[in-house]
Amino acid sequence: MSTGAVGPLAGVRVVEFAGIGPCPFCGMLLRQTGAEVLRIERAEPMGTLRVPERFDLLNKGKSRLQIDLKARGALERVLAIVAAADVLIEGFRPGVMERMGLGPEACLACNPRLVYGRVTGWGREGPLCGEAGHDIDYIAVAGALGCIGPAQGPPVPPLNLVGDFAGGGMYLAFGVTAALLAARASGRGEVVDAAMVDGAAHLMTFIHALRQAGIWQSERGGNPGDGGHPFYTVYATADRRWLAVAAAEMKFRIAFLEGIGLDRDLAEAAEDRANWPQARSAVAAALAARSRDEWCERLAGIDACVAPVLDLDEAPRHAHARARAAFVEDDGVLRPAAAPRFAGGAAPPAWSSAEELLQRWGAGSTLR
Repeated sequence: MSTGAVGPLAGVRVVEFAGIGPCPFCGMLLRQTGAEVLRIERAEPMGTLRVPERFDLLNKGKSRLQIDLKARGALERVLAIVAAADVLIEGFRPGVMERMGLGPEACLACNPRLVYGRVTGWGREGPLCGEAGHDIDYIAVAGALGCIGPAQGPPVPPLNLVGDFAGGGMYLAFGVTAALLAARASGRGEVVDAAMVDGAAHLMTFIHALRQAGIWQSERGGNPGDGGHPFYTVYATADRRWLAVAAAEMKFRIAFLEGIGLDRDLAEAAEDRANWPQARSAVAAALAARSRDEWCERLAGIDACVAPVLDLDEAPRHAHARARAAFVEDDGVLRPAAAPRFAGGAAPPAWSSAEELLQRWGAGSTLR
């Protein structure tokens, strides 16, 4: 039976075991790329942050099936569903799925071509693997958190973007998709082991290279890309808003300085780290004279590499976001559009009942 699904992963069947953070984000990416995702939920709610279903955007378009995994016959029912799937993803602590009888060995025994994707915070080995933790714990140990924040100030948590979503969910999605290609070619499944501490460390590859080359200082706020450079940082404007300045290269610095009425000699002076405080003070004073939007209008079209720092309400209304349809509305709820984009289209956030989905997978008898 055709579902009319589109996207590179159209026809891929994914079983997601409900969790928080990286696993549902991975499931969202797979769903928005065309896969059908069945989310198996436990009777009790998970996590401390309760999101009303209408606003549960990470799980938009997934089919949901609630199962008490301790009930009689539940394990057999779930294994029958797994047998019809292409991918399984889970985000529990090491050993949890095994204790439920749903570890890789059991699942691959009933479905040898299955891609079994798992994401943890600390990984499956090492002295911390059994410890509890959250996003900033993992990125702290990975060395990422210590690089983010102002000079003379504490490290600043970058929301849960680096650990949960980038270091965990995106790496899991990439690993699962790569393994799926291999499994379809060989007929043999794979276990994908994604750890947020690993992903966060891997995201720091470029910074490690700069550090070992002697280009990057260990102190926060003293480097070209961490807000320390006077032409790669954020400045306050007259209306107490903020302007992001990224005039890193010399030609952009000169355009920026001329645009705000400062001498272009400051561009050359900033090549010497000793002159950074002086240049920063001069730029800060100049930008404090006008509002954020006045500066954006004044500097538009001259390659000054500046952008307004928008809040969550402003970002969807920005002219560039509107032109690219970067945000879409579903049932009166605004959400970021799926990314990346594909010329052949991607999956809309459709939803099927669990019964309909499993009938389509040929696993409908598992509900009886």
